[in-house]
Amino acid sequence: MPERHSTKRTDNHDTIRKWAEERNARPSRVKDTGDDSDTGVLRLDFPDYSGEGDLEEISWNEFFRKFDESGLDFIYQERTESGERSNFNKLVNR
Repeated sequence: MPERHSTKRTDNHDTIRKWAEERNARPSRVKDTGDDSDTGVLRLDFPDYSGEGDLEEISWNEFFRKFDESGLDFIYQERTESGERSNFNKLVNR
């Protein structure tokens, strides 16, 4: 059985959205990346974390459209080694 603080990898939209919403994270893009036909660089925006002013909230539909078009996977962690809820995540190429 994997350790609770180990990282996991998925491309499942429901898993990603549930994980993010449990942490009050919102789907976002980095401002000034992309254009009308391209969302740009994707991020999850967490309350009270850095990125304020650099990120623009987008819809989950837009987030997952770009996620799938870009062939991304979501690497994440449920808990830290000490047992705290973890916000660790990363978007990587499949």
